[in-house]
Amino acid sequence: MLHFLRCLPTALGLGWGGLVLATSSAVGQQAPAPSVLTVRINTRQPQQTIANFAASDAWACQFVGTWPAAKKEAIADLLFSTENGPGGQPKGIGLSQWRFNIGAGSAEQGEQSGIKDEWRRAESFLTPAGTYDWDRLAGQRWFLQAARRRGVQQFLGFLNSPPVSLTRNGKAYATAKQPNLAPDRHTDLATYCARVLEGVRQRTGITFDYLSPVNEPQWDWSDGGQEGTPFRNEDITGICKALSAALVANKLPTQLLITEAGKLDYLFSPADKPEQGDQIGAFFGNATAPTYLGNTPRVARIIAGHSYFTTSPQTQAVATRQQLAARVSATDKLTYWQSEYCILGDNAGEINGGPRDLGMTPALYLARVIHTDLTVANAAAWQWWLAISPYDYKDGLVYVDKNKTDGAFYPSKMLWALGNFSRFVRPGAVRLATQLDQSPAGAPLVSAYRSPNGRQLITVVVNEGAAPATLRLVVSGQRLGSGQPYVTSASASLQPGPPVPATQALRVAPHSITTLVSTLR
Repeated sequence: MLHFLRCLPTALGLGWGGLVLATSSAVGQQAPAPSVLTVRINTRQPQQTIANFAASDAWACQFVGTWPAAKKEAIADLLFSTENGPGGQPKGIGLSQWRFNIGAGSAEQGEQSGIKDEWRRAESFLTPAGTYDWDRLAGQRWFLQAARRRGVQQFLGFLNSPPVSLTRNGKAYATAKQPNLAPDRHTDLATYCARVLEGVRQRTGITFDYLSPVNEPQWDWSDGGQEGTPFRNEDITGICKALSAALVANKLPTQLLITEAGKLDYLFSPADKPEQGDQIGAFFGNATAPTYLGNTPRVARIIAGHSYFTTSPQTQAVATRQQLAARVSATDKLTYWQSEYCILGDNAGEINGGPRDLGMTPALYLARVIHTDLTVANAAAWQWWLAISPYDYKDGLVYVDKNKTDGAFYPSKMLWALGNFSRFVRPGAVRLATQLDQSPAGAPLVSAYRSPNGRQLITVVVNEGAAPATLRLVVSGQRLGSGQPYVTSASASLQPGPPVPATQALRVAPHSITTLVSTLR
């Protein structure tokens, strides 16, 4: 991939394959694109293999999972279903991994937890008496099983904090920016995690493929806004080595996913937190380093980071991801996962994290972020934060009334924008090198993927511009057959369009995301 990246004219804000990445507000001042744009897709230049697209059950699933059956089943369909309804309309976005919040017990503490928002507290299977109650987390367990019933095969459990009985301050958030787990409790945490993994398997029949033991360890987590704790790299190494021993001893196949860095820069640079940064180097770069985990059993050779605070302006987004991709490529057998994102902050004035917006503006921004993470950072997985949100922010796929027992739900266009990727680019799909012959201002963003069985080409086109675009796909190495488009726009949500013959160009609407599923011969 890197030889392709070196050709990119990033000073002009160009993305992968020479595609201009422009916000829709700027497009109206630019020259119109040529009548037909030629997209060259090289099946002989495979890039990364896609592992999954995912979202998490934090925090609303603990309540929504106990709502009336018809409503929670409908929400589960939106998130997980790969079935089609009338006219071939997809029923949902077909997430291929589900992230399960292994809570620390702040919910049982109630107001004494120090976390003011009840919806951000989380239950724990571990009781204050030191026993385990597998009837807890009932709403979350409902969604866990609903995902499996709809064909999801990958599951990840994550901790924002150790259980409160193990933390230094007896709370699920930190004090004075200090790690909230003493080193002499690492083995206790590992024992607890192994017990939870086995307990969930016995209760649900689901084995977690991955366990993520730390979350955004660079942040302070001392304000009581949610469960969380900072950790230094040496803390993470101690926790992972203890967990590795516990997983092996209990014959659990679960792998450890690290490090869920709060910002991509911390993966390849010390940045402003040298004891918490340069995590690729710390854990996988130098086998003689005291923090090295590269040969530790059950530690996946995956480095995970969050795309927050690095998505705007687009020139900086591309530069950051080029640095990340280069560092990952230079590290033996390492893969990168983008493991959490929602729209936060003001993003260099391009879009704000609030208020809630169910429409296309955040959906197009999100699609641009996904495109850039996949095609520049070479992410093998792309994962969203809150699958279900009651908040007035751009943080949810499906929004709900903030009601613990019942309420209405509201699918967003961000749900369907993610679906333009997740519903069709399945685990095992391979991204292919893709390039436009021309690079006019306002050109769509295009990425292409070969299906796991090699019989289909999935092309995703993000048109942020105010003008329609016409694309001619040229595939080297194989013959392209007819294709079925699926469109997300202000008036459509993965809406099937008329089939596109192999000899016909693909026309994409303004302010839209189109996925074309074509046969390969």
